[in-house]
Amino acid sequence: MYPFFKNTFDFITAFILIVILFPILLIISIIIKLTSRGPIIFLQKRLGINGSIFNIYKFRTMFHDSPDLRNPDGTTFNSPKDFRVTKFGKFLRETSLDELPQLINIIRFEMSFVGPRPELAESLETHTEYEYKRLLIKPGITGLSQVQGRNMIDIRQRRIIDVNYQEKYNFTLDLKIIFKTIFLIVSQKTIYTKK
Repeated sequence: MYPFFKNTFDFITAFILIVILFPILLIISIIIKLTSRGPIIFLQKRLGINGSIFNIYKFRTMFHDSPDLRNPDGTTFNSPKDFRVTKFGKFLRETSLDELPQLINIIRFEMSFVGPRPELAESLETHTEYEYKRLLIKPGITGLSQVQGRNMIDIRQRRIIDVNYQEKYNFTLDLKIIFKTIFLIVSQKTIYTKK
């Protein structure tokens, strides 16, 4: 019964949050538009449930037409000194406010509040048979691998943690992940890749 409850909770909560947070979403949108050239929303192809492809929504944090930089493992590059990130974009990333548009992804049943973080669409071919298990559930805005290391651990470790979550997720675990996510956002830990 929990998967049904989780989907229902996700949809209702996301809808309520969009209504409540609308003024904040509007203010952020205006600031992005006034402080840098380019679209307000950043779209990127990501892996969804069962390997499906969807567009993830984020507030744009980088300058328009910035180069696509990757880490050695193929994940997106992130650094506190990333020259591609605007001043306001850095604030959005550090507070995770850039993730708020993903409430739309939840409304569209493409994502959940808690689940494996969706990887880039092209990463499907790099998944092993075991790692593919992480794709048997919807990806999340936050997840077990995010609260156990986020960008401080490599992609293979993250996928193992994601599979571990997929095999045992439940209400108590999801609640713990949500509360720990809030703590990590406030404490500013594990935002950037360990160098």
